[in-house]
Amino acid sequence: MKGFLFVGLGGALGAVLRYAISLFPYKGTFPVLTFITNVLGALLIGYIAGAAARRGLSRNLVLFLKTGVCGGFTTFSTFSLEAYSLFDGRHYITAVLYMILSMLCCLAGVAAGLYMAERIG
Repeated sequence: MKGFLFVGLGGALGAVLRYAISLFPYKGTFPVLTFITNVLGALLIGYIAGAAARRGLSRNLVLFLKTGVCGGFTTFSTFSLEAYSLFDGRHYITAVLYMILSMLCCLAGVAAGLYMAERIG
């Protein structure tokens, strides 16, 4: 039962952080704020996973950070809706670019986070 509390608190924090990023003034077709949120989330979850494996973080801290904060912060459902909307609006090149960049940069973010966890300690 305590795990639910840690996930819920972390999720609330992640959602507030995601909302804060969404308030940055940006006008354009490419969903850059969601893209940045997903890349930062990938970097963060990679770092947390690496730190947990390296340092043996407590189960509750991992639930709070990885499942809660990262789960509330990253926006894959928003990403999916935006990609669909770009296709639906016939912005095919932007949609494909957004999807490819999101996948590549988020995978790189996870790898960089794991690397940082190993190097920084």
